[in-house]
Amino acid sequence: MILIAIAIVLLSLLLAGCSSSSPGIPNIFLISLYYLPYPPTFDPAQVDPGVTTAIANIVGQAILEVRVGYFGICVNADGGSFLCSNNASALAAQVSVDQDPLNLIWVASTFKDSIVFPYLIIVAIILAFVCFILLATFPGWHEETDERGSERDVKPFPSRPVSQIALALIFVASVFVLVSVLWQHTASVAASTIAQDLGNGSVQSGVGTAAIVLGWIGFSLLIIVTIGLLVMILSIQLLDTLVDD
Repeated sequence: MILIAIAIVLLSLLLAGCSSSSPGIPNIFLISLYYLPYPPTFDPAQVDPGVTTAIANIVGQAILEVRVGYFGICVNADGGSFLCSNNASALAAQVSVDQDPLNLIWVASTFKDSIVFPYLIIVAIILAFVCFILLATFPGWHEETDERGSERDVKPFPSRPVSQIALALIFVASVFVLVSVLWQHTASVAASTIAQDLGNGSVQSGVGTAAIVLGWIGFSLLIIVTIGLLVMILSIQLLDTLVDD
C-alpha cells in the first residue's frame, strides 16, 4: 500500500509539472527550448549552411527559455523567475518580439497540444487508487482463542476475488504508465533534437530529467506491487492446494 501511495504521489507530481510557478514545479518539465548561441553544426546535407547566420541575427540577444509540462508551459524571458500558465497566448502577450523572435512559446504550445498525452497517466492514477482502496480491505492481524483456551495472533487470507481484481487493476495501471513514459521520453527526445537542429547555432533544447525519473520510478513501484500481489495470490492457491491434499 505504501508503494502505491508513493507511486500516486510521484505520478501526480509529474502531471503537475509546469502547471504553476510554485517552487520546484517549473523544474518538472518534459522539454525545454531556449536561446543560447553556440557553434553551429555544418553538414553536407545542408542546402544552405549560411542560414545559421540569418537565424543568429534574428535571435540577437534573446535569452528566453520555455519549459513544457503535461498541463502547462513555463517561460523565463529575462533570466529571472518562471511565469507558468496553461494558456500559451497569455504568456506570449507578456513577452516582446525581441525576447522571443523565433516563436519558441508557440512551438512549445504546439508540442503540448499535439504530442503530449497525459490521460493514460490519469487513468493509471485512478486505477492505482482503486487498488489502494481494495488493499485496505484486506484483513489484518487479530487475536483468536484456540481449542486449548490460549490466545494467538491470526491473519486470515484476503478474499481471492478482491485480490484478483486488485492485481488486474494494478497491472493495467502499470501498462498505462509504461506506455506513457515511453511515449513521453521518445517524443521529448525527438522534438528536442528537431528544434535544436532548426535553430542551429542559436537555439538549444533539453529533456527534463526530473520528469523522466518520476515516470520511471512510478512505473517501477507499480510493477513491484504487481509482482507482490501475483506472488501472494499464487502462494495462497498453493497453500489451499496443500491443505486440501
